[in-house]
Amino acid sequence: MNPPPLLFASDLHLSDSDPATEAAFMSFLAGPARQAQALYLLGDIFEYWAGDDDDDPLNQRIATALHAVSQAGVAVHLMHGNRDFLLGEQYAKAAGAILLADPTLITAFGRPWLLSHGDALCTDDLPYQQFRALVRQPAWQAAFLARTLAERKAEISRIRAASQLAKQQKASDIMDVNDFAVAALLAKYPGAHLLHGHTHRPARHQHEVQHGLRQRWVLPDWYAGKGGYLRLDMAGPTLVGINQDATWA
Repeated sequence: MNPPPLLFASDLHLSDSDPATEAAFMSFLAGPARQAQALYLLGDIFEYWAGDDDDDPLNQRIATALHAVSQAGVAVHLMHGNRDFLLGEQYAKAAGAILLADPTLITAFGRPWLLSHGDALCTDDLPYQQFRALVRQPAWQAAFLARTLAERKAEISRIRAASQLAKQQKASDIMDVNDFAVAALLAKYPGAHLLHGHTHRPARHQHEVQHGLRQRWVLPDWYAGKGGYLRLDMAGPTLVGINQDATWA
């Protein structure tokens, strides 16, 4: 009998304003996720994260659902994205999950796989990379989390509005991963294929690294109840849509 698969998803952007996506994710957790040996959520699970002390009912519902998956014997792993990089150990524990560094190398079905959210590879977007470097500093995070929850949410709203405006003025290719950055990362992990989210451009790519071809699989987003995940088993990786409209290379 073949071992159960590993499932990978990202960019759910869960929020109270998108109940369709929450419903789709809950259905996924009650169905396919229960048949896996491990579930990896590679960032931007939430539309934003103000801190583990945010007792929004949505956050609690997701933690309860993930904890139930963990209790069913599935190893649950969470990785930070660009929206939920403040998600901490307190919430991970409530969800029965393990926080992963970005990137993280795993071995599955006889092959190394490198997992990442993907935003660090968008090196052409210099303003974003400067912002990312700032907010990932422990001192910045400690100062931000020391503010009241209301203050944090107000600041997040301001940052999100500024980000949306900036995106409208950027070329779309700037917000995709840089091929040289991908090759440089993969060169550090001999033989590994790369799996990431962030760009919302689900597909399979190939990169020549160290005189060999490596695969790069990009996960879909889950906006408006659509989306999907990557299933990795003995047969290899497959992008699976949660609705009939999803088609990927």
